[in-house]
Parts: sequence; structure tokens; C-alpha cells
Amino acid sequence: MALRDVRVLLLYPPNQTAPGTVCKPNGSLAYPNLGGALRDHGVDVRVFDACVGDDSDELDGMFDRPVQLPSGLLRTGVSDQRILEEAAAYDIVGITSIFTDQETMVLDCARLLRAAFPEKVLVSGGVNARSRLPQFFRAGFDVVCLSEAEGTITRIVDEVRRSARPDFAAISGVAFLDAGEIRVNPARPDDVVWDLDTLPMPAWDLLPNERYWTIARPHSGVWESGTELRYADMMTSLGCPFHCAYCHIAGEQEGSMSGPIGRYRAKSDDRVLRELDVLKGLGVEHVMIEDDSLLGNKKRALRLLRKIQGAGVDICDLNGINIIHLLKRWKPDHEVLEALAEAGFTQLNLPFESGNLRILRKYASNKLNIEMADIESLIVALKDYGFKIFGNYMMGYPDETLEEIQNTVQLARDHVSFGLDAANFFIVVPLPGTPLFDTAISEGHLRSDFDPDTMNIYRANMAGTVVPSHVLEELRSRAWEEVNSPTWKNAKRAWAATES
Repeated sequence: MALRDVRVLLLYPPNQTAPGTVCKPNGSLAYPNLGGALRDHGVDVRVFDACVGDDSDELDGMFDRPVQLPSGLLRTGVSDQRILEEAAAYDIVGITSIFTDQETMVLDCARLLRAAFPEKVLVSGGVNARSRLPQFFRAGFDVVCLSEAEGTITRIVDEVRRSARPDFAAISGVAFLDAGEIRVNPARPDDVVWDLDTLPMPAWDLLPNERYWTIARPHSGVWESGTELRYADMMTSLGCPFHCAYCHIAGEQEGSMSGPIGRYRAKSDDRVLRELDVLKGLGVEHVMIEDDSLLGNKKRALRLLRKIQGAGVDICDLNGINIIHLLKRWKPDHEVLEALAEAGFTQLNLPFESGNLRILRKYASNKLNIEMADIESLIVALKDYGFKIFGNYMMGYPDETLEEIQNTVQLARDHVSFGLDAANFFIVVPLPGTPLFDTAISEGHLRSDFDPDTMNIYRANMAGTVVPSHVLEELRSRAWEEVNSPTWKNAKRAWAATES
């Protein structure tokens, strides 16, 4: 039987943001990874980021004139008609859904495409998609990938090549509709990639990099406003040795529909160096490390850091380096700090999470004993090595008391006095796919018909918490104002004013 030619479009939807916040393109690594796998499989694949458009779209002004949605949020991106124009020539359209607060944009795109092109196969994936299957199938998706999808997407393509009416029943690691009912084929052990070096090289060239660099709004980090930032994201490892209740990794274990993809795995040194060479070949000067636990294996990390010295790029850690990995017997581990500095790291996010041992033990894998750790010496040492360092602090756990929140704010205040550049305060979000979400639903802190638009770090989504939601939002805002220096606050406000 002759196989059909199949073309795949990987679509980033437009972004939605709250008024007064900065819109940043998604640009997640999902599409370079999937694009590389499809390309190696001989598939014609394209990435279209509907938030920034391509060379046929006027970039100037796009981020200055967002459209207000009925929810009051602001939509940034190309028109629906442009999305349809881009999708018209493709047989499969993939739309990832990792971030719950962007779910509305994903589902809007699915409904738009389904109405215009009933014959196309719509595919989704990501922790939010697999955690919200009824909503995704109602919007028109045909199949949702449940695990790491580099292999799954090629099997989906092969099935579509074979038949205009594909049957996904024989594919593991997917969910699909069967006679109107949701059928789940959990991931098998061999769906999990244990040797990360076997993964195809990410196809970063498929991204609209020049447009990202002009906009200069990566997920994290601080740079001078108005400068072109030639950046790209990469990961040197997957998974994490910790299983914090508010993180999806805690739900990605043996027996879950995704399989144990939360288990810590690392790329070889040679693979990381090859990826850096690819990025430099594209003109990248700033590499944003997206690892969930870059130093999860300290011996491996030290060896890798020494090998990438002189790589010719600045490196920024985005997801945060667990603080315990920067310490040795509770004191600064200067071997690690020096290796990070010499490897080109310039900025670090430090996830302190809470000022309370009880909270850290219950919700954060007991990953740091803040009473034993010499954080003052660590911060002083990091500044001596020339790092910009930012602390992340969380509040609003269901049983967290006002006194415990005040302890966290005081901890951040102390850290700023030691030399921390700035403190970021977040409200705990019970995101779908995390143990905290399951707890919030079972204990009545969150309705099953919750509004995904509110699932962000500045909103208190849980009801019945010890500290009420409206108080939490006020405490978070006040903490940022009181703890951070006037210089930092003025710089952030000036940056937001010019970028939003």
C-alpha cells in the first residue's frame, strides 16, 4: 500500500497576559525537539509561532497593540486568519500545552482549526494537555501525547501516512477518542528515553530566532532594555532527583500515564558540547539552561562545566539551581561556584521556596535545611564570583499560617541584606498534573471547573486556605515592594513600561 505524503505544522498559539505584565513568547523546547525527531524521520515539518509571526508579519507594534479578550486578558499575536493561512497546507497540526494559564489560547486555536479544516489531524501534548483530556477533546483534538513525544509523534505520523482515517489504538503513550469515549494508552517503559544521547538533535533553526532576538524577552534573566539578545534555550538533563508537591515531575513516576519521565537523566558531555556548537552556529550568544536540576549529579556537573569553559557564550540558569547543590557540609561549595563562573554562567535563580522547615519538608522534598545552611556566606560568595542572583519565594500553601508567610518574607529580606540582587514572590499554584492539584481538588480548595486563565503565580486560586486568597495576593504584592531596593523596583518598572 502506498503511503501518503504528510506535512506537519507545529504551532505556538498567540499568548495571553494580564494587563500590566510583560508578554514573552513561549518558545519552549518542545518544538525544536519534536522538529528534530520529525526531520530525522523524513517528515516535512515547520514551526509557526503565532505570538510573533514570521517575516510576512509586521513585528513592530505587535506587542504594543494587544487585543483585549472577553476575560480581560490581552492577546498578543497574529490574527486567526493568519493562523488558518499557515495551517492550510499541512496534514497534521501539533499544539503543545505545558502552561495552564495559556490553555485558553491552545483550545481557541484547536476550535478554529477544527471548524475550518475538519480533515486535519490535531495533536497536543504537555503536562497540561494530558491532565485536561476532556477539555482538549471537546475542543477538537484527535490525539494527545502523554509522555516524551519524540518517538510518539513519528508513530502518529506513520499512522496518518497509512490512512486518511487513522486509528491510534496500537500506539502507546497517547489518549484518543474511541466511539466518543476517551481511551488512554499509558506510556510503556520503552517509551521513556533513558539514553538522552539517542534523541535527535533539536531543530532550533525552525524557530523564528531573529524575531525572538529583536523582542529580547526570554523566560527569565535581566538584561538592558532595548538591546538585541541573541539567545536560545537548551537542556542538558531531564527530570529531577526531587519530587516537590507543586511540580509536575512528582506526578511523572512509575505507574503514571506518562511513565517515569520525572526520573533524573543526563546527556553526555559530548552531546552537550555538540548542542552548544549547533547554537553558536546559528549565531546564539546567550544560552538559557532549562534543566530542572542542572547539578542533580554534582560529579557529572563539575566535569561538564569544566569542559564548556571557553565555549564563547554567556549562560543563564532559568529554572533554578537547587541550593543544596551549591553547598558542601552546609557551607558554600567553592569548587562548584568557581566552575559555574568559569563556564560562563552570569545569572542564577535560587529557589529558596519557604522560610519554614515544616513547609519545605511537607511540600518541597525536604531539599534544604535552612536552619543549618550558611546562606549568608553563600550569597556573599556568589556575588564575589560576579553572579547576578535572584531568590524565588513561595507563599499560600493550603495549611500555611500567616506567621509562616511572614517568616518567608523575613528570610527574603535577610537575603537581600546579604547581597541578593532581588527577591521574587510567587503564590503557590495547584497546577494540573501535580500532587498539589490532586490535594486541592480532594480537600475542596479548588473546584473541578476552575478557570485556567487564573492559574498563574500572581493569583491565589485555592479556597479555604489558612490565609485567605485576597490576603495572600496583598501579602505577595507588599512583600515585593518592601523587600526589594528602590533601584531594583525602578529598573523593573522602567523595563515593564518599555516592553509592555
